[in-house]
Amino acid sequence: MERIIDFRSDTVTQPTNHMRSAMASAVVGDDVYGEDPTVNELEVLAARVSGKESSIFVPSGTQSNLLALLVHCERGDEYIVGQQGHTYKYEGGGAAVLGSIQPQPLDYEHDGTLKLENVAAAIKPDDPHFARTKLLCLENTQAGQPLPIDYLASARRFCNDKGLSLHLDGARLFNASVALSADVKTITQYFDTVSICLSKGLGAPVGSVLCGPEDLIIKARRWRKMLGGGMRQAGILAAAGIYAIENHIDRLQEDHARASIISDRLLALNHSNLTVSSAQTNMVFLSFKDVDVSDVAIRLKDKNILITPGKSVRLVTHMDLNDDDIDVFIAELTAAIS
Repeated sequence: MERIIDFRSDTVTQPTNHMRSAMASAVVGDDVYGEDPTVNELEVLAARVSGKESSIFVPSGTQSNLLALLVHCERGDEYIVGQQGHTYKYEGGGAAVLGSIQPQPLDYEHDGTLKLENVAAAIKPDDPHFARTKLLCLENTQAGQPLPIDYLASARRFCNDKGLSLHLDGARLFNASVALSADVKTITQYFDTVSICLSKGLGAPVGSVLCGPEDLIIKARRWRKMLGGGMRQAGILAAAGIYAIENHIDRLQEDHARASIISDRLLALNHSNLTVSSAQTNMVFLSFKDVDVSDVAIRLKDKNILITPGKSVRLVTHMDLNDDDIDVFIAELTAAIS
């Protein structure tokens, strides 16, 4: 089988042999009855790592975020979120469709934060004409940028002052933790609930966990069942999540290093038709001038290199890439835009 060099996302990874062994040997039970010991172990581990009271294992990050919105908000309520936030833009409008929860999107700042003055201006008055603003939702990392710790502290104080709950879409929370050289709990301490994805940089094949207070997680468990997320012998999948948390966090530094190499080497080309972002975690963003990006993507695909063409091309490094892959990509991209 030919080797594919895939920069589209860090969700494309294959389970390692050790992870597969952990999955094969997992002790399982019926999780809907709360009787799968491996799922229970993962939920205890996730709660401990995030510093929260409880957690729930779900099939996807989309469902995890939706559960958070559903437990914080009622019908006719509103949450404030970034225009490019995953919970708003990339989750099928689930909050509105399934929860009758209105999103209020705002533009991100260049560092991935939402300016709190803008958030304050978006909060609706206590008036029957308006949806009730209940929740602020942040994302970490945002476009590969870890949110500054002091900003998170300010957001927490702001939400306390305004009577809002605070949720973190922590799809790449561990990337942020590694980039900031900060313990995960240093980040999560400011949030009421945190969604953690296990199938992105950590390399598990399936699953996310929603972490938070026990009363909200109990409520989320009922919603999970209603949404069709109640799995039976799910310990086979939970075992991969346990292995990922215990073994794949520190190695995220390798992904960050390779993203930095891509950024540095492409910047060094000083190509007039190519603009390159610096890498803070495992993402690099490219924009092209006077170049057909779709044609570039086709030419790269012919060389078994996959990217997603668009106005901005996001390159994502992950555990299934190596140093040779970076060399091949740089050479082939340079040829494609020359």
